[in-house]
Amino acid sequence: MIKTIGFPGRYLQGPDAVQHLPELLKEFSFTKPIVLMDDLVRASVGDLLLQPLSAAGIKTTLLRFAGECTSEAIEQLALEAERTQADVVIGYGGGKTIDAAKGIAKAHNLRLFIVPTIASNDSPTSRLIVLYDDQHRVTRVDRLTRNPDVVLVDTAIIARAPARFFAAGLGDALSKKFEATQCHLARGKNFFGTESLATARLLAERCYDTIIEFGLPALKQIQDHGTPNESVERAVEASVLLSGLGFESGGLSLSHALTRGFSAHPVMSTFLHGETVAFGSIVQLVAEERPQAEVQAHIDFCHSLGLPITLAQLGAKNATEAEILQMATLTAAAPYIGNLIPAADANRIAQCINRADAIGHATAR
Repeated sequence: MIKTIGFPGRYLQGPDAVQHLPELLKEFSFTKPIVLMDDLVRASVGDLLLQPLSAAGIKTTLLRFAGECTSEAIEQLALEAERTQADVVIGYGGGKTIDAAKGIAKAHNLRLFIVPTIASNDSPTSRLIVLYDDQHRVTRVDRLTRNPDVVLVDTAIIARAPARFFAAGLGDALSKKFEATQCHLARGKNFFGTESLATARLLAERCYDTIIEFGLPALKQIQDHGTPNESVERAVEASVLLSGLGFESGGLSLSHALTRGFSAHPVMSTFLHGETVAFGSIVQLVAEERPQAEVQAHIDFCHSLGLPITLAQLGAKNATEAEILQMATLTAAAPYIGNLIPAADANRIAQCINRADAIGHATAR
């Protein structure tokens, strides 16, 4: 049986890593880069990327990302990119900016560099492009033919961002151990269309262990100082690299399937991806019928990171049973919902959401 694992072409991480961008572009013989960023990133940390390029004599075209990664937005950006005759796209920002940059690269078969400004999710290393509608609801997932050529993670930039983003990245990453395991047990497929290699599952397990060890001190460092240290470096490596490799080559399960349902709620859709996934991982452990002590330990750790552990903390305090069943119904239609043992239909998913919410309430008191 063929099994597949995928990696970005190059991964660099550390303080001031963005200073290495000009030499990387020259190494790859790229001379006409497009940089995609949104207004907030441009105002806050735009010069940290643009000044090294300017100093190296690299002429750069800027494209403005408006904020939502829709099919229409990517089509418009791709039209703008076509006029520049660019040879590489640089996505500089958060997850949606990164995915939009992937969309431009896909439209014109361009090479791709990813420079995340926050560590709120594991999109930088993967081929996936998550598309939304104008109401922030997930509509579909497209894929590149290859992973990004370069992922450059400047931890000095990451550490300057609000701590909420950092915590959300940990929440997104914490689920990967459980999801990759369930996908393997259910003989499900990863995002390369095959069952996973043991290496992918080991990376997902190492991701979880690293966050348990370094997540809290890293978050405290971000909150108190806004600068990287060894704990931050290890936590970022887990939430960006290990998590990205673990999910794409290991596969997903209920934790991420739930984002289809949660993103349809008008308030929950405004929360960060990693925040909804964190609560989704609690629901998954309940659905797996894991021992109560294990579920409680996971909830306690999520709570210690300030991640949502109840529907109320995700803005759905007064969610009705009908609304919860609707979330569960949308979740049950997600492509990787079958990667779960015992299997779950919409009614069982709704029950697990309610059970997770009840345990969370008891913990949050």
